[in-house]
Amino acid sequence: MKLLENKIVLITGGSRGIGKSIAQECIRQGATVAFTYRDKNTEDQAIQVEKELTEGGGLAKSFMSDAASFEDAQKLVADVIEEFGTLDVLVNNAGITRDTLLMRMTEEQWDAVINTNLKSAFNLTKAAQIPMLKARSGSIINMSSVVGVKGNAGQANYAASKAGLIGFTKSVAAELGSRSIRCNAIAPGFIETEMTKSLDEKVVDEWRNGIPLKRGGTPLDVANATVFLASDMSAYITGQTIHVCGGMLM
Repeated sequence: MKLLENKIVLITGGSRGIGKSIAQECIRQGATVAFTYRDKNTEDQAIQVEKELTEGGGLAKSFMSDAASFEDAQKLVADVIEEFGTLDVLVNNAGITRDTLLMRMTEEQWDAVINTNLKSAFNLTKAAQIPMLKARSGSIINMSSVVGVKGNAGQANYAASKAGLIGFTKSVAAELGSRSIRCNAIAPGFIETEMTKSLDEKVVDEWRNGIPLKRGGTPLDVANATVFLASDMSAYITGQTIHVCGGMLM
């Protein structure tokens, strides 16, 4: 039996990068996957991902939804329930960066990151807890970052949003644990994606050499941790933050 067989998984920001990899692994492990993309600009990409996910016989559907919008989140969960009947796993993966030094950071840059990275988790979790409470089961997984644990110059907004997710995770775990609903966070380290390919190779090598495992992580590394937390293998784990960072944060 596959780890996520018969589970309905909702992933925000699932049309590219880590979110896409999570969707792929959830499908491989037998889940039915709903994932979001933000707007019309990424609709074609989302449709292509949906096609890829279903080519092997899996069941997946994309939904246009802005995770930073409370109204969109309420509608999204309602649409997923209408489409698939229930919701077993929520992965709050939607996130953006607006990196700059604090002295140059605008209010818009601060608000955009906080709303997309942190408020979105409130929006989706508040909506998703309703069907989970009725079912007396569920797994909520919040995508944090090692930056939320140790901070990073030029990322005050991003670090604040990711640190906030860890506190939010612990609080939700405490509130919903009596109903067998688990809530955990994943804190990725240096994950090599399409975005990192544009970085100077010397800088990337320095990062790799500073990691005990001597390599950057892959989206699959994060996806595997997500599948574990979504599955019944982690049935006695809640309120925790798993660092997927090759040992760069110990």
